[in-house]
Amino acid sequence: MIQLMDRLPLPLEGITVVAVEQAVAAPFATRQLADLGARVVKVERTDGGDFARGYDTAAQGLASHFVWCNRGKESIALDLKHPRGLAVVRRLVADADVFVQNLAHGAASRLGLDAATLCAAHPRLVAVDISGYGAGGPYADKRAYDMLVQCEAGLVSVTGTPEQPVKAGIPAADIAAAMYAFAGVLAALVRRGTTGRGGPVEVSMLDALAEWMGHPLHHTMHGGEPPERTGLAHAVIAPYDAYPTADGGRVLLSVQNDREWRRLAEQVIGQPELGTDPAFATNAARVTHRARTDELVGKALGALDTDGAVARLEAAGIACARLRDLRELAGHPQLAARERWREVGSPVGPLRALLPPVTLPGGDEARMGDVPALGQHTEALLRAVGMTDAEIAALYRDGVAA
Repeated sequence: MIQLMDRLPLPLEGITVVAVEQAVAAPFATRQLADLGARVVKVERTDGGDFARGYDTAAQGLASHFVWCNRGKESIALDLKHPRGLAVVRRLVADADVFVQNLAHGAASRLGLDAATLCAAHPRLVAVDISGYGAGGPYADKRAYDMLVQCEAGLVSVTGTPEQPVKAGIPAADIAAAMYAFAGVLAALVRRGTTGRGGPVEVSMLDALAEWMGHPLHHTMHGGEPPERTGLAHAVIAPYDAYPTADGGRVLLSVQNDREWRRLAEQVIGQPELGTDPAFATNAARVTHRARTDELVGKALGALDTDGAVARLEAAGIACARLRDLRELAGHPQLAARERWREVGSPVGPLRALLPPVTLPGGDEARMGDVPALGQHTEALLRAVGMTDAEIAALYRDGVAA
């Protein structure tokens, strides 16, 4: 029996993952596995590797997308169009527990690296196919970049202002697919523990993001009107918006019920009579008179600096938040107080990174490994699958490995 003082290992210790991946969806999924202790072998092209390596140079010369999604992995650079390169991947897969790929539609099947083919050859393998629109249907062959899937899934229709729809500022479709792929791998590994068999896991970006559209989708399907785009405001709650403060900041507040409105009227706006005024006393009335409601709240908060506005709202028990930019997030006092920042190694030196959101108290901390250089582990991995010096030299000489 494990004593309370004993530390538990990371849950995926001993699990090996091979990933033929690029961009965000598959790399972010496998990074979660690496953080939980899995060994992740990342197979990259010899001519530049994962194309996310070239997105930008913001992380001290490395691409920010790549740094975010690829820590803790071993990189092997192979030409999969060459039979000898493909043979190396098959040897790696033969010893793996999990295989993940998000190649363009049909590419994995042509290489024999699709989930169905691999699972037929390796019954204990969990093999994941991540696609844009799924394996079948009229959209199967369409290119599926994140912004395009956000449009197809209706996310853009509910995001933005009344005048202008906008995409989410993060790759929401990629992240959604990644997290469902991550969950699918964990579920399949649990099932393998009881049945001894792995099996295919399929995730599409459209399916994942359509699921995330749950409330507006179900509201519309079951008889409601599609939600209006309201910027930072709420379509059916008032006051609920971001309001400017005297020092140039913005504070967002949310009044969820009429009791809170009465406190806001008395303790923040300074007009307690608004709490019972028929034009404002109920949420329905405040929504009807939204412009006047916002004017009253805006005038009160506009007379205070941001710190003062937050303090006044919190003292009144009103839910609120500062509208922070990304530099402010990087210095967020809550993240600092909870010691959520670590450093990970990389080809350009240490880089700051957040701990994964899931904490497993009583166990080892998440394994936040180094960000690999392209092909950094090629030779070691070739040796690990039993290749001789002469065979390895030939792969390098012929451009099959890098």
